[in-house]
Amino acid sequence: MVGNARFLFRGHFERRKVSLGTCGRSYATPCIHEHSCIRCPLLRPDPRQRSRLVEIEVNLGLRIDEAIREGWPGETEGLRVSLAATREKLVTMDEIAARQTEVHLDTPGFARTAVRVVTTPSHPEKSELSSAPTSTSN
Repeated sequence: MVGNARFLFRGHFERRKVSLGTCGRSYATPCIHEHSCIRCPLLRPDPRQRSRLVEIEVNLGLRIDEAIREGWPGETEGLRVSLAATREKLVTMDEIAARQTEVHLDTPGFARTAVRVVTTPSHPEKSELSSAPTSTSN
């Protein structure tokens, strides 16, 4: 039973990935918007899908023109709601992209991190070592 629950839990998060980004609905809840992601405030758009959303925006404009031409006021109203939501998602995408900047952390060199520099006396030459007095113990 635990394995099945884990599968269902993981499956929920896999199903949150949609074509335009990620759905923010709560765990184990159905989509209350009937998968109308453009209109849904729970959609967190993926900035990499911006060009796709621009295509949808253009298409909605063409469909609105068609609905007006054909005399479909209900369709026109619904498409305008979708168009407004699409434009809001584009603004959100731009805001997300602006926040996702790379930060390059420079690795500090030793000279900048050392608090103090300790100098040691130079090593005596081998000839000096041989002439130096040695202590002997009896």
